[in-house]
Amino acid sequence: MSIDFRFINYISKVVVSFKRSLLLTSVFILLSFFSFGQVTSSIDSTTIKIGSQITYKINVEADSTNLVVFPEGQTFLPLEVIESYDIDTIKNKDRYNLLKKYALTQFDSGVYTIPRQKIIIGDKTFFTDSLKVEVKNVIIDTTKQGLYDIKPIISVKKSGSDWWKYLLLTLLIIGVVAFLLFWFIWRKKPLTEEEQIALLPPYDRAKLALKKLDESHYLEENNLKDYYSDLTFIIRKYLDEKVYDRALESTTDELIRRLNLLKEGNQIEISKEDIKNLENILKRADLVKFAKSTPDIELAKIDRDTIDVEIDHVKEALPEPTEEEKLLDEKYREELERKRKRKKVWLTVGVSVFLLLATLTGFSIKYGFNYVKDTIIGHDSKELLEGDWVTSEYGFPPVTISTPKVLKRMEAPLPEELKQQMKMTVFGYGTLLDMFSVVVNTTTLNQAPEGGIDLEKAIDGSIKGIENQGAKDIVTLRDKFTTPNGAEGVKTYGTLKFDALKTGNFEEANYIMLHFTSESVLQQIMITYPKDDTYADQIVNRILNSVELKKAEE
Repeated sequence: MSIDFRFINYISKVVVSFKRSLLLTSVFILLSFFSFGQVTSSIDSTTIKIGSQITYKINVEADSTNLVVFPEGQTFLPLEVIESYDIDTIKNKDRYNLLKKYALTQFDSGVYTIPRQKIIIGDKTFFTDSLKVEVKNVIIDTTKQGLYDIKPIISVKKSGSDWWKYLLLTLLIIGVVAFLLFWFIWRKKPLTEEEQIALLPPYDRAKLALKKLDESHYLEENNLKDYYSDLTFIIRKYLDEKVYDRALESTTDELIRRLNLLKEGNQIEISKEDIKNLENILKRADLVKFAKSTPDIELAKIDRDTIDVEIDHVKEALPEPTEEEKLLDEKYREELERKRKRKKVWLTVGVSVFLLLATLTGFSIKYGFNYVKDTIIGHDSKELLEGDWVTSEYGFPPVTISTPKVLKRMEAPLPEELKQQMKMTVFGYGTLLDMFSVVVNTTTLNQAPEGGIDLEKAIDGSIKGIENQGAKDIVTLRDKFTTPNGAEGVKTYGTLKFDALKTGNFEEANYIMLHFTSESVLQQIMITYPKDDTYADQIVNRILNSVELKKAEE
């Protein structure tokens, strides 16, 4: 028997034209401890109704020192495993009788064969006998049984994820940064002594400075130079703030001359005697500082008291500020406060931007700039790669494969002339229009052709099917491919161009096809993915490394 080329071309069309969706199955293998010995199997009934259960038993007689592996998962196809019971163990002298039970069912009527099950005992492999089961329809008398509307869809609560942990960590980091910014920038800090003194009016500040001078030990130590330096600085500072704004940098003669001019101009009501007293003290201080003069200690104390009195006289001589001056002073303070607040805002923004840039730089150094960028703005392939992957078996004989999304079972309506020759199952996710797609196709011929299935014709038919879907400039390379469990096939890969939106603009993409044959079974896996996409390359490598094939008798 030879394979009709229409069958090969039809498989290819189904592979590249399916719709997006989901389907979930799972398979795992569990181990138990036993030994090699005698293996028997049985079922409690050979005839059941649709949906009813039968109990499948495997009895193993084994030594206590060896390892035994019982079948687990959906290895009983076409029957489904409802429950796998715990192993019952009975000791018989130095050996054990192990009984493993499975609850099986089927929801379609017909005659089914439970395939042989593989049991590993020590380093040997045993197979049970295959058993036939008849599943009968349930006859419903609609004249006695009432009919009811279809029940509405019940929403299923999605299983939780760890998103809240990342949210909590993010909020914690933001909280710590906000607290530090508040503590060091926005918090109203207690004023230091210097700051408190600086906020005092000039008159109170000058009086406080005289008290601190009294508390010093200059006179006790006969340090007249520092004493007169501080004393004259106090009066000069006060005059600088209230009378003449260059009093600190002026010489004694220049300062006295300026005070006389202000008096003559009626800008300050200070007496000539007060000016003369200030002149005498300032000149005596100059002699002490620059000519090493040493006046009597008592004279120094008198000069201190004179400065105290002259500060009071200067204050009394100053005119009262007008309402306009008070308003200007208030506006000045408000403007000063706005500048301080603006400075805090800019400092906060600067620190925040610095921390953000430092964080991005650190992550970029560790993970790469593109990865950080794609994490922030999003990337379709990256989301697929880092999502919850699904490992499932598809078709029969089953193809085990891990994919970013569950592959949906697609109906594959065969032409009438092919229905009697084969059975086809197709599972897929995405389409050629989505750039990324995965298809698993299993075709079983009712009768194996002479010489087996021609794999070269199957591959050529698949390429032809892609061309029929509008792809062009297909580059084809071929290699041998071996799955992790030792199944051998052919890997066809390369690039192609297609017009996804039918606008005349062709986009280039990569594709990979895996073909496997076994007697009357043809299994095909096809993947299309974007070109020059690091995440897509990682997705494909992970998919290819997960492919495993099982033979029908397994």
